[in-house]
Order: sequence, then C-alpha cells, then structure tokens
Amino acid sequence: QVQLVESGGGLVQPGGSLRLSCAASGSIFSINAMGWYRQAPGKQRELVAVMPSGGMSNYADSVKGRFTISRDNAKNTVYLQMNSLKPEDTAVYYCNADIIRLDRVFAVYQYWGQGTQVTVSS
Repeated sequence: QVQLVESGGGLVQPGGSLRLSCAASGSIFSINAMGWYRQAPGKQRELVAVMPSGGMSNYADSVKGRFTISRDNAKNTVYLQMNSLKPEDTAVYYCNADIIRLDRVFAVYQYWGQGTQVTVSS
C-alpha cells in the first residue's frame, strides 16, 4: 500500500505564509510527478503546482511568484511554500503523486492525500 500524508495547513492572515508538506510512504519503487491541487467550497479542484521528477515545475497563474514547490526525493516528500497569501487562496489543499509500486513496476498509479485546510482570513 501507498499513502500520502499532508501537514502544515491552518489559519493565516492575508499577506502571511504557510508551508505544506506531503510525505509518500509504503511500497514505492519510484515517484514521477508530485504536485498540489486545491478545492474551494463550491468550486472544482484545480492544479496549484506540479513538479516532475526531472524538469521544470508548473504553476497556476494565480499563484505564480507567490508559491514555490520543491521536493526531497530521498524522503519522498513534496513541499509547497505559500507566501503573500490572499483570502482567495482559502481551500482544501491536496497532495498528488504518480507512483510506481514495487509490486507493479510496469504501471503508474495516481495517489491523493487526505487534504489539509488552508484558511486565509483576518
């Protein structure tokens, strides 16, 4: 089994910062892309940022210049540093990863974390 466990959400004032973490564990052979999505109440889930195992990261236009995605491949962990937060960033943030499992090395499976709430409010 594979699990993604997120941490780091919370309540922050506008202009503040938060850092989200997501650690993958279990029967992992390798991880391709890792990323973050978010879903605000009444809205569809949207991509925030994604980082391939090699290559350029990609960001939603709404977070460019404010959010930074990074990875620690040795720890199977992805981070999202969120600066200059705005009320419209309020959402549940989900970690996502494309994982090759030890028992199925010829297939790629997509996994999701349980979500962590980020609330930006004064």
